[in-house]
Amino acid sequence: MLQCIFLLSDSGEVMLEKQLTGHRVDRSICAWFWDQSISQGDSFKSLPVIASPTHYLFQIVRDGITFLACSQVEMPPLMAIEFLWRVADVLSDYLGGLNEDLVKDNFIIVYELLDEMIDNGFPLTTEPSILREMIAPPNLVSKMLSVVTGNASNVSDTLPSGTGSCVPWRPTDPKYSSNEVYVDLVEEMDAIVNRDAELVKCEIYGEVQMSSQLTGFPDLTLSFANPSVLEDMRFHPCVRFRPWESHQVLSFVPPDGQFKLMSYRVKKLKNTPLYVKPQITSDSGICRVSVLVGIRSDPGKTIESITLSFQLPHCVSSADLSSNHGTITILSNMTCTWTIGRIPKDKTPCLSGTLALETGLERLHVFPTFKLGFKIMGIALSGLRIEKLDLKTLPPRLYKGFRAQTRAGEFDVRL
Repeated sequence: MLQCIFLLSDSGEVMLEKQLTGHRVDRSICAWFWDQSISQGDSFKSLPVIASPTHYLFQIVRDGITFLACSQVEMPPLMAIEFLWRVADVLSDYLGGLNEDLVKDNFIIVYELLDEMIDNGFPLTTEPSILREMIAPPNLVSKMLSVVTGNASNVSDTLPSGTGSCVPWRPTDPKYSSNEVYVDLVEEMDAIVNRDAELVKCEIYGEVQMSSQLTGFPDLTLSFANPSVLEDMRFHPCVRFRPWESHQVLSFVPPDGQFKLMSYRVKKLKNTPLYVKPQITSDSGICRVSVLVGIRSDPGKTIESITLSFQLPHCVSSADLSSNHGTITILSNMTCTWTIGRIPKDKTPCLSGTLALETGLERLHVFPTFKLGFKIMGIALSGLRIEKLDLKTLPPRLYKGFRAQTRAGEFDVRL
């Protein structure tokens, strides 16, 4: 049972405090948490569960905001961590993003959402589509009305129609003139390449995202051509676990609207679509930089939105960089971004130039890490393929669609 939730900014300021039970948790626990975080550094921030002298603490960090939950009794830690991720997802969906300013500008919405998502310390309603029926998302009109009328509440006077149903994530009887269901495979590739151009790590984090506008009470099954490649799956509550466990088939009654059906990982991939070959030499206070970016293995689809960024070392006083394709931007914080777009057929994109070191330095001793970005539409690099999507009760004029895309996640090339 959770007793309290705090939202902390990067500076340790308490932006929001929500007491969940009759036993009040003092804010001094936040001061203890922040003191430990400062003294122990990143190793402490990466701990999801922390035992303080008085409480068990559960934390996640999302877009610079720390979500901190407290409990004085032992409880399943995964329940607390999963609930905090649900809170972060719902806030990001409602507010159109997640940062300190958005939370402060919409703190009434945040409090109302937490009131509905948890009851006396136990998770209650976490489905975004149901929450939207209970609490209207913030918009300019609602803000103007609250100023004029003095009524700041966005909570509906009636319960959602699915509250009394055996599937609380779906309204009782939605009706559509055009029945549509679309499935998106969205994947991110995380990779680490060392100084010898060897692939140290390469894995895919993927999501099956769906958009459902179906009349009545549809029962769907989704099957993959090669489900054996999947690892670390996490399912939406609507998925029946037994059919997946026995036949690797997703059987579910979908929520209404957009939702994430499942997430997964595909590990130990042996190839990447692009290669990055950086070379840095330094002598007599001058560094010479040369970076090549090209296609390593053709995925069969166009690789778009290619970017390469790196942080110039603090000992660099000036930079003179150019490229034979794309544009180079150097920001005031010494971040250099090379925007390539697409790889041309007639030449290999190359960035070259010199870096001048501070007076008294002969050689560069700190080397940058290159971060690669890209996007490929129409293909899932994990190799996962959707075989079919079936409905047990077919509504008239059913439209189905499937899409896939892969983009770079944490793709680092280290020197």
